This record gives sequence, structure tokens and C-alpha cells, in this order.
Amino acid sequence: MKINLSQKSAFTLVEVVAGMVVCGIVFISLYAGLSQGFKITQFAREDLRATQVMVERLESVRLCTFDQLTTPGFVPTNALEEPYYWISTNDSGGFNYSVTVTVSNAPLSGLSYTNDLKLVNVKVSWVSSGTSRSRQMSTLIARNGLQTYIY
Repeated sequence: MKINLSQKSAFTLVEVVAGMVVCGIVFISLYAGLSQGFKITQFAREDLRATQVMVERLESVRLCTFDQLTTPGFVPTNALEEPYYWISTNDSGGFNYSVTVTVSNAPLSGLSYTNDLKLVNVKVSWVSSGTSRSRQMSTLIARNGLQTYIY
């Protein structure tokens, strides 16, 4: 059997290089998409844990009576540390959230009940991947609020 060389066909060098460029772009895009997806998931987990820490602090403040809330030093306002992993020690690779609670007068003026309201602000800050991040949550506590009915 005789093979005619003019009928054989193959890819040229230009076609091979163009195919490799396309494959390279596809693989780089795939890697970038996966790594960005993992980073977004990690940030969402950190935000969720920060929200849990803030809600925990606000719920503990809501259990206080108004007189306890206005007593200096009763509610810890200095920076507290909460771990990222709730069963964590620092050996597990987690980090700590810095939690600050402030109790101040309500930002209302000219109302008869202004002195009966307090503004409680909880701020959580942390450093993740070299970036400082923070979240905060606020609530108003009234002298004649739910605590009057509970206690």
C-alpha cells in the first residue's frame, strides 16, 4: 500500500500555539474563579461569625435591667476577645474578634423620655488576610421596656 504524502494533513505550529493559548486562558480563568469563590466563602463565614458575636453581646445586654445598664462598669465596655472558632485555641489557626460595647445616651433631643433611653452599640473588628474588617450593630434600651414586664 502506497501512501500519498500530499493527502496527509496535520496541525501547523501556529494552530498548536493558538490552541495552547486558549487552553492556558481557560485554565487560568478556572483557577481564578475557584480561588475567588473560596475567598468569598471565607469572608461570608467571618461575617456570619461576627454577626453571631454581636447578637450574643446584645442579647446579654438585653437581659440587664435599665438600672444595671446605667451602672458604670456593670456592662463590660472594654475590648473583649472572641475566637473565630468557638471551640478553638490559638493552635487551630483561627483568629480573634475584638468586641467593643458602648452604652451612651440615645441620640434624641427635645423628647420627654430622652433620659429613659440608652443606645447600646456593639462593634466587632478583626484582621483577615491582611485586611482590617469591622461590623457594628446598635439597639435602643428603654427604662420602661420589656424588662419591666419580665422582672
